[in-house]
Amino acid sequence: MRILTSLIAVLVLAGTVLPQDRPTLTAQPNTVFAGGDGKFEADPDTAVIQFNISAQESTSRAAYDRASKAAEQIRELLRNHGIEPKTAQFGYFSLEPVYDYKNSKRKLAGYQVNANVTLKLKDFSKIAPILEQLADLDVTADQNLTYTLDDMEAAKAKAVEDAYRRARDAAAAVARASGRTLGELSYASVDTSEPPPVRPLMRMSTVQAQIQPAPTAEFSPQQITVTAHVSALFTLK
Repeated sequence: MRILTSLIAVLVLAGTVLPQDRPTLTAQPNTVFAGGDGKFEADPDTAVIQFNISAQESTSRAAYDRASKAAEQIRELLRNHGIEPKTAQFGYFSLEPVYDYKNSKRKLAGYQVNANVTLKLKDFSKIAPILEQLADLDVTADQNLTYTLDDMEAAKAKAVEDAYRRARDAAAAVARASGRTLGELSYASVDTSEPPPVRPLMRMSTVQAQIQPAPTAEFSPQQITVTAHVSALFTLK
């Protein structure tokens, strides 16, 4: 009976191995080792808007003042949509000289201010008007919209629960086939995979927005899928 149980357990394990590192366990009598893949799907609850502020002028002071004016316009834009400006975050800020290399001798062409801003929104209805108004500012560029889950760890926990259930079901099938019953969990390892942010196509000119709906109009954001793998060792009764 033990030989039959061990053989079935090996076959189940061979069918559940994934192309990634798994713990190596020494076979123990009256145990069964099984693996399960699980997932959890959820609608995104957070939109992340990222964009750059870039201003170039002949002097560092002029470039700085122009960038400051643009930042104030952005703060006013956010207030008009009921958003506190402090919720927007700066990723970096730089003020650097710009050189002209057309001739053999390097020539100072001016100064450029670059800054990256990230804004998180829960109200998706504000996304389109904010992106459109940002595009109207001549010092903003590289607008980027992604969707994500605010509590990713909770989603991972759900995926792990699903994976464990599948692993336990596989182990229980082995136990039944060998005339035994499944006992307690003796060991488990967990791997989770966090998906990349959902990135829809949102770039378009203001003129296009006035003529026809945005390419993403009336569509819903793609669901976020979190996956997990659980390897579990159970005792046999």
